[in-house]
Amino acid sequence: MKRNQLNTLPDIRSHALIVSGIRRCGKSTLLYQLLREPYPQAVYVNFDDPRLYDFEINDFVKLDVLIKESGSTVLMFDEIQLIKGSERYVRQKLDENFQVFVTGSNASLLSRELGSSLTGRHITKELFPFSYHEYCRFHDLVARTETTVLYLKDGGFPEYQKQKNPEILTSLLDDILVRDIAVRYNIRDIKTLQRLTLFLLANVGNRVTGNKLKKTFGIASTTTILEYFSHLENSYLLSFIPMFDYSLKKQNNNPKKVYAIDTGLVEINTPNYTKDTGRKFENLVFLALRQRSKEIFYFSGKGECDFLVMDKGVISGAVQVCLELNSENLQRELSGLYEAMQTFKLLYGVIVTLSQTDSSTQNGMTITVMPFHQFVGDTVFQ
Repeated sequence: MKRNQLNTLPDIRSHALIVSGIRRCGKSTLLYQLLREPYPQAVYVNFDDPRLYDFEINDFVKLDVLIKESGSTVLMFDEIQLIKGSERYVRQKLDENFQVFVTGSNASLLSRELGSSLTGRHITKELFPFSYHEYCRFHDLVARTETTVLYLKDGGFPEYQKQKNPEILTSLLDDILVRDIAVRYNIRDIKTLQRLTLFLLANVGNRVTGNKLKKTFGIASTTTILEYFSHLENSYLLSFIPMFDYSLKKQNNNPKKVYAIDTGLVEINTPNYTKDTGRKFENLVFLALRQRSKEIFYFSGKGECDFLVMDKGVISGAVQVCLELNSENLQRELSGLYEAMQTFKLLYGVIVTLSQTDSSTQNGMTITVMPFHQFVGDTVFQ
């Protein structure tokens, strides 16, 4: 199955195209699809292949020989940021009029190293695990409530969809923590990193602070916790969204809400007694929003609103999440969303549920209640 993202990749030969995303989300498969069509003669190199673990900057001379022998003008480099100094090589190939595709699973390395070397010469696209609609197409399912429940449990990692073997997601988590984080950043206390990560996965949708977690895990410095947060976010495993405030200092000081890249990863790697279906459903809505926008916040005033979406520096959307609306929570969910809408002068807001539909109007503002499978196809938040 071709990914939706394949259709949105730009064909700009003067720029390197960088495709970033978490391990095993389909980046290599995307390059293989491009190899079949429209670039069957491209040179493909996977720098995460164990046979290339000793690859060094001087070995690019040997690669140049192979590229010249191939006669190809299209190069595809998987995880090339693993090689120190590789950004200069990519720039050199661009200057030599090669068309270059690069994939990577570390947002920081890609932006800091490749991005700085290729200033004005690169375009970055993100790839995620299967979206809800890709999941439905892969399993030949119809978009409806029952399918949302399945997607909530399975998540979207392509390989796991094929085999449904839990070890795929447990080993993926280990690879990220050990290879992408502990080894790369010289972290010796891997056990504490693993315990912290499992805690965060079990608490998706909740607020977290470095100071409290420092005490919980017996870590001497809040700075160390925040560094772990940064590593987990740069590996695409977790996202930490701030409470909106016009003051960046207050945004940084206030608690963050944590979300995982995939609900299947949460399902497999956390104990059953810690699972909160409502919070995990909130995570599912976050992922749908995250695939549309990088700038997402939560709102806290007299009431609360789960998500604010920013577009070009302006809050453009407000989204509340509730697995099931009932007489006990309806007023709380409505008032928090209306407060956020009034604060940012929004006329339209959404409450995403598992299966319910409804609407509410107040002071010229309209809230639409819609099920998740309808929300992900709604054009207002595209």
